[in-house]
Amino acid sequence: MAVLPLLVTHFRTYQLTLVGIYFIALIGLDVLTGYSGQISLGHGAFLAIGAYTTAIMSVNYGVNEYWTIPCAGIVAGVVGFIFGFPALRLSGVYLALATFAFAVSIVLVAKRFDHFTGGTPGKVLSLPSSPVKALSAQVWLYYLTWAIALVLVVAASVVLRGRAGRSLRALRDAPIAATAFGISLPRFKTLAFAVAAGYAGVGGALFAIAIAFVNPDTFPVSLSILLLTGAVLGGLGSLWGMAFGAFFIEFVPIWAGHVNKSAPTVLYGVILIAVLYALPGGFAAAAREAVRRAPIPSRRSST
Repeated sequence: MAVLPLLVTHFRTYQLTLVGIYFIALIGLDVLTGYSGQISLGHGAFLAIGAYTTAIMSVNYGVNEYWTIPCAGIVAGVVGFIFGFPALRLSGVYLALATFAFAVSIVLVAKRFDHFTGGTPGKVLSLPSSPVKALSAQVWLYYLTWAIALVLVVAASVVLRGRAGRSLRALRDAPIAATAFGISLPRFKTLAFAVAAGYAGVGGALFAIAIAFVNPDTFPVSLSILLLTGAVLGGLGSLWGMAFGAFFIEFVPIWAGHVNKSAPTVLYGVILIAVLYALPGGFAAAAREAVRRAPIPSRRSST
């Protein structure tokens, strides 16, 4: 990943930057759905919140776009934490519908408050600049995105290996038993929403910087469904598997459009079904199975 920008074109570097952004968002979705078992069809709404935070702070108040990245994560995390409270009364398909409604409403809210969000025309950000003279702006943004992704995936891995991760998995698999053993269901479910939204907010901020433009149509409902698809394909419950899902949702639709220009969504659907059939547990499960079945070389006894 470190040498790829030196080997590919600027357009491919831009695409790989988007892969890193999706990777960050999918890590948060995996914490919410893969570890805590809460199905979300509105993850794209938190990307929108992060992107609009960056756009408003940068365009309206002149804040450097890179300094808005942590602010976007905090704002989206707070919104996710608040949204987690009403979600406590919902589960399964009812929670999925509630998050879906949130994804639909966030677009309408952005259009309604046009004096603040820019409405349908949106907001145009300045093109990102590179603080390192030896790197172009595109390459710098690529390295910044993947550096943030690496830090966030390591942080999530450390947290999920501890008590918080065990509590989330217990609430996912046996909520009644987990509650009986003293695990607070409201605390950890709202925490999972906050973490997922915070990660999506960071991804949304980077997305706004990368495309230098934000409007309500940038975050359609289909984006939330696409993110959930990527998380499932990557393998729910595996943080590193989310990288495969990020590559899939960035490159496969584009490739399907090149192969079948008349009906690209049909070809994309066929590819999606084929991948799910071949990898029912996601890429991470298939990789673990391949490692398990790999022959182990025997050691020769010394004489």
